[in-house]
This record gives sequence, structure tokens and C-alpha cells, in this order.
Amino acid sequence: MTGIGFELLATEGRARRGRVTTAHGTIETPAFMPVGTAATVKAMTTDAVASTGAEILLGNTYHLMLRPTAERVAQLGGLHRFMNWDKPILTDSGGFQVMSLAGLRTMSEEGVTFKSHLDGSRYHLTPERSIQIQHMLDSNITMCLDECTPYPATPAQAESSMKLSMRWAKRSKDAFVERPGYGLFGIVQGSVYPELRAESVAALTDIGFDGYAIGGLAVGEGQETMFTVLDFTEPAMLKQRPRYLMGVGRPSDLIGAVRRGVDMFDCVMPTRSGRTGQAFVRRGTINIRNARHAHDDRPLDAECGCPACQRYSRGYLHHLFKANEMLGPMLLTWHNLHYYQDLMRELRRAIADGRFEAVASALEARLAEGDVEATTDPLGKPPKPPKQNRPPKAEKATAAAKPETPPPDTAAAEAAPTAPTPAEKDAPHE
Repeated sequence: MTGIGFELLATEGRARRGRVTTAHGTIETPAFMPVGTAATVKAMTTDAVASTGAEILLGNTYHLMLRPTAERVAQLGGLHRFMNWDKPILTDSGGFQVMSLAGLRTMSEEGVTFKSHLDGSRYHLTPERSIQIQHMLDSNITMCLDECTPYPATPAQAESSMKLSMRWAKRSKDAFVERPGYGLFGIVQGSVYPELRAESVAALTDIGFDGYAIGGLAVGEGQETMFTVLDFTEPAMLKQRPRYLMGVGRPSDLIGAVRRGVDMFDCVMPTRSGRTGQAFVRRGTINIRNARHAHDDRPLDAECGCPACQRYSRGYLHHLFKANEMLGPMLLTWHNLHYYQDLMRELRRAIADGRFEAVASALEARLAEGDVEATTDPLGKPPKPPKQNRPPKAEKATAAAKPETPPPDTAAAEAAPTAPTPAEKDAPHE
């Protein structure tokens, strides 16, 4: 086998159940890839990640080329051995950083020159160098270097960016060393413009890749626009190759994108949210820092089999976060990754059984329900009054007339305490 294999096992509408085969094992799709940017999934061991059902991780060319360097990883046996992960690995090419590091880089036809965010040293990343780095990392799925088009972009800006990415895609393909069980994915660009997306798909198909990613989404356009772009992009893509939606996303994003024919996903959201106190559950989200959980002996999610839900109460998890104990972020990260893998397993099973639409609709309805009702404090302690945000003395006169805003410590404030910005949402840089 040259490249990677892909077998389409079942379909329902545009939803697909498939299997990707690599030199380091198979990936059942639809699949969610936990993000291990710097050769680690934060707050998790690789054994713990594997126990959730994850079959592939994502690493990042930009971050690993800076530290510890691709040469060091290669000298230490490649990324699989380096991080003790014997399953498949996909590496992002650094294309997102081409956009997100706008203040530290300059662009040219040749590539991108940038200053390291670590120490200010200068680097030059070209399509050829990106492919070389990913080869040294021993990545099973290599991504072409592209320019992730920011949002919003005018038609002229989007066209210029897309065409540059297509030229870089050809150079990436020419630099890639073909070998059994290793593949190269092209990345579709074109912002929100149907004709540009169609032109990008045609250009990449003509070059020929093992799989095709959809880039330039989850950068602030909103879910409705993202789904619209998928609606007019996916039908033009090859059916016999895997499709990867980069940097997405929330559970509702995943369900909607699977409905529209996407096979693979990645996002920092479950791990980053876990570290900051947000849990994803079957009825939406939970902010475990909220006071309503302090006396609650129920699990985060009664239907979840992860260690956090099987062994610990909401009250204990609340305590860990209030006490700044590192076990809290570890357990919530474990739970979130387990929940995401549970979601993918359920969608795969539903497609195979011909029940996808019924199952997906039921999942979406549950996500919209919101968390279970809060319990009554058995100690009879009244809720704490809102804290008064006292202004500095010099500001008292001007601030006195402004009404105080209670802190978001109520059942209605179950949103993420640190919701990702549009740039963070698509950024595989944990």
C-alpha cells in the first residue's frame, strides 16, 4: 500500500461511516482527534487518551519545529516514540499560524518568515520545509502548508489567498516522500465564496491527495455560515477520500458536519475547556466552578463511563477547582475527551444502522435541554450574596451611579468561563 487507505463502510444521506488505514493502525470515522500540539495532550497521559477511545492525535509543525525541533524528535525516534503514542498521528503544517501570527511574520510567494513567539528568533517556513519537518516527525498524515484565510475577507483577498495555497499545495505534493501507510492531505480554501471553494477543490483534485481537508472555517464566521460553506463545498469533493474539517469544534458543530459528509475533526475545545472548568455533557455544558455544584453528590453526567463521572461527585470536582488543585483540570479534560469519543462512537453506530438522522436529532435536542436542576443544599446554607466590586478610591465618585453586576455564579451562567476566541477555536496550539 502506498499512501493511506480509506474504505467507505456505510452512508445515510451525506453522513459517512468509514475506516482510514495507516502504518500505525486504523481510524474509524467519523473521528475526533484530540490535540497534542507540543507532543502532549495537556493534562493527560497517552494511556489515558487511548482509554477514551481516541485512535489518532494531532501535533503541530510550527510548535515542534521551535521546541524541541524536528531534528531532536527524529533523533529520539520520531513523534510516536517521543510521546509514547503507537497509534496514528496527523500533523498540522503550521498554516494556521501563518494567519494567527500576523504581527510576527511576513509573507511571500516562497513562504513565510516569522519571529518565534518564544524568543524572537527568525525562521523561514516554506511548503518544502514544512513537509520535511513532518517527515522527520514521522507523521502518518501530513498536511500541505497553506494560508488560512482570515474572516471576513473580500472576494479579492480570498481569491489571492486561495490561489497562493493551491500553488503551495503543488509544491507540498512535489516535496512529499510517498511510502506505505503515510499520506498527504490537501486543504480547501476560498472563504465563504462558492466559486472559490469549487476552484480550490478542482485544483487539489487535479494535483491528487490521499485526503482533503476543509480549512478557513471556525475562524469567527459562526455555525450557520460554516454549515452553508460545507453545504456547497462537500458535494464537489471526492467520495472515495476522507474529508477533514479543521479546528471544529463544539458537539453541535460535529453533529452538523457529520450530517454534511465530514469524516475527521480536531479542536482544542474539550481540553482547553476542561482545564478552565467547563464540562461537555449530554445536556449541554456545565461550569463546575459555579456555587450550585458545591454540595451536589451527583456525577457530571450519569450516562458517562469516564473516571470523573464514575468515581467523583460534582461537589468534589467543584472543590478541586476552587482549591486550584491540578487534579480538577485533569479529570475534566479526561471527561471531555471521553464524551467527545462517546459522541463519535454513537454517530458511527447510527450511520451503520441506518438511524443517523433520528439519533442526530435526538442528540441535538438533548444538548439544547440544559443541565439538570440544582439540588438543595443539605446543610441549609443560604446562597452567598453577590460580591460588591468596590472601585478604587479615586473612582468612587464616578462609579457610584453605575449599577453593580453580580458575578456569573448562578444556574443560568453555565457558559464556558473562558470561551475560545474565534482564533483560538480553530487553533491547534494547546
